[in-house]
Amino acid sequence: MNFFKLLKPALLLPLALLLSGCQLILLDPAGWVANQERDLLIASTVLMLVIIVPVLVLAVYIPWRYRDSRKATDDYDPEFEHSSLFEAFIWGVPVLIIIALGALTWIYTHRLDPYRPLDHIAGEPLEIEAVSLDWKWLFIYPEQDMAVVNQLVIPTDRPVNLKLTSSSVMNTFSVPALAGMIYTMAGMETKLHLVAEEAGQYYGRSANYSGPGYAHMDFETFAVSEDEFDNWVNTVKTSSNTMSDETYLQLAKPTVADSVSYYNGVADNLFDKIVGLCVEPGKVCIGDMMMQDMMGGGGLQGVNTKDQYIYDEFPPGEGFDQHEFDEVLHANPDEPTKGPVNVKNPDQTVTNISGGDDASNASEPVRQQ
Repeated sequence: MNFFKLLKPALLLPLALLLSGCQLILLDPAGWVANQERDLLIASTVLMLVIIVPVLVLAVYIPWRYRDSRKATDDYDPEFEHSSLFEAFIWGVPVLIIIALGALTWIYTHRLDPYRPLDHIAGEPLEIEAVSLDWKWLFIYPEQDMAVVNQLVIPTDRPVNLKLTSSSVMNTFSVPALAGMIYTMAGMETKLHLVAEEAGQYYGRSANYSGPGYAHMDFETFAVSEDEFDNWVNTVKTSSNTMSDETYLQLAKPTVADSVSYYNGVADNLFDKIVGLCVEPGKVCIGDMMMQDMMGGGGLQGVNTKDQYIYDEFPPGEGFDQHEFDEVLHANPDEPTKGPVNVKNPDQTVTNISGGDDASNASEPVRQQ
């Protein structure tokens, strides 16, 4: 009787999880890439359960069925040595499952290669350049000649080609409703292709710990119609801010919980200079540095220009990890206190998207002693 009293609450746990308000966005994605990843996850789980469930059941049944206290022993055969059928079953089924998992992995690995363009989707791809900063995201729209901080807006049913890099430490770009994760690394460029099939508002963030402000390094992704996207672009283009080299260098300084901000106009080749770690005037891009090294280096003259080849944010001996912080990290006091939001909304409009010059983009810098 006591056992059944304990069992009843346990049986209610699945219902409690369904009522908890958790968003199972991985099982209800809004883009083709994420849908394929969901299918792979489900198929792999089912195939593994084909082995796991029988093993768990037999792990309980066999000790109970052949317990020492049982009365019926007429199935006991002391002469039993071998069964070809039994051997074929216990070896054949796992081998078949491994083959199936291997085939699925091979197919989906090539199909979902993040560097593979979504050529099967009609429409001209939208080019976006993403930069992970400390601790915020910068999205550059080169075709529209504009930039946005901590907000990503894309049109539905149109492929998006993302080029990504980092201003300092490694980060990970992640919008689970639309695609998988991809790393961003300083001095390197990675790629990710995605498409939003359903309009709505989706949560994005850095999925790789990158320092004290990492918890605030998130952004909202809005998937809207093509007309709404054009309206939003026109809104951004009304901004009086421009993303010059000097503006970027100021933006790249460590801050926490920055608000959304818009920039009309982007410096020429800014993303390439960020990848080359040469936005700062006088810096030699790492691509040029590697070319010089391949040609034999700078010789004795390189001693006088060594500062042009130092790419760390702080000089030697003054690394970021050696800076001490106050008791708490000070962030933007206007930051909204809300959790992750993933809402499919076929009527998503630009009127629901906040940002612009009226949004504070002057979050308090991380205070260092």
